Amino acid sequence: MTKRAVNLHLSHLLLNVYCLYEETMGLEVVFLIVVLGLVFDYTNGFHDAANVVATPIATKIVTPLVAIIIATFFNFLGATQISGVAQTITTGLVDAADATQAMVLAAVVGAIFWNFLTWYFGIPSSSSYALVGGLIGAALMHGGPQIIIWRNVILKVIIPMVLSPLVGFLLAYFIMRLLLRLNTQDRKAFRYFQIISASFLALSHGLNDAQKSMGIITLGLLAAGVITTSHIPLWVIGSCAVMMALGTATGGFRIIKTMAYEITELKPIQGFAAEASSSVVILLASFLGMPISSTHMIAGSITGVGSARGSKAVKWATAKKIVWAWVLTIPGAALVAGSIFHIFLKIFV
Repeated sequence: MTKRAVNLHLSHLLLNVYCLYEETMGLEVVFLIVVLGLVFDYTNGFHDAANVVATPIATKIVTPLVAIIIATFFNFLGATQISGVAQTITTGLVDAADATQAMVLAAVVGAIFWNFLTWYFGIPSSSSYALVGGLIGAALMHGGPQIIIWRNVILKVIIPMVLSPLVGFLLAYFIMRLLLRLNTQDRKAFRYFQIISASFLALSHGLNDAQKSMGIITLGLLAAGVITTSHIPLWVIGSCAVMMALGTATGGFRIIKTMAYEITELKPIQGFAAEASSSVVILLASFLGMPISSTHMIAGSITGVGSARGSKAVKWATAKKIVWAWVLTIPGAALVAGSIFHIFLKIFV
């Protein structure tokens, strides 16, 4: 064999090794995206599910353990259903054709970091907006503003982010005022009504929140070329539903304390009004493909039922803390994810 033939053979061998390395690295990153997407789903469960169980725990209609069991079951049930939210995360906020694995990974890591940070301080922040912020921040660092679908960001994220807790506040306020005006005598009946409304709220939470994890995992699979369409794979639906349920079962008692006791005093009739108003708005947003925050919805509704008894019935210092978290979540998570993306560039490029 000539020297030229040996060199040519060696070049082909090195090329094959490099291609195999690239393929292996690609599969490792895909695996990491799936795992961290499920970890985010789990943190969403113990972070945001606190909102679902806070009101029945505060009103003492059931024990904390029973409240978590109920929420876990209905969160799982809601998570197995598909709404437009998953498609919004997969293809509605950034151009999926320009998405990369490093970008998706940075978005997920940024959202997880923000969830743990706000959980540690007991701040009822939004996992939904943490993920959206992380995706936007990583996308900006990757391809600039042109790969972000700003129309959808404004119509499906920003406007609902502002309006949904306000609608929840007003709806809960008027429901509570109506119930007070009717001078409902059988207040004990609301202990049973609240179990129904709490279950309905858990169902709507699973329907909206688990879809975000499904969407980001599917976007990662698209970016890696593992799948060719934005259709959510069945195994992604099932695994996200299980992780959401596990996260809910774990509970987030730091945030439960804030939501249950530090906004206003809750009785079963107030709990029913807050849960009913929140679940109606979350379900409507889910079918419209809007990834809204269950955290801000229930916080707004609890504030609404408290305000129905007078402004002094609300602890406005806590409400102010929630509003600050509401405002800072998207830019904060975007900043974290954008910084992480720069680190990933050095690893994956």
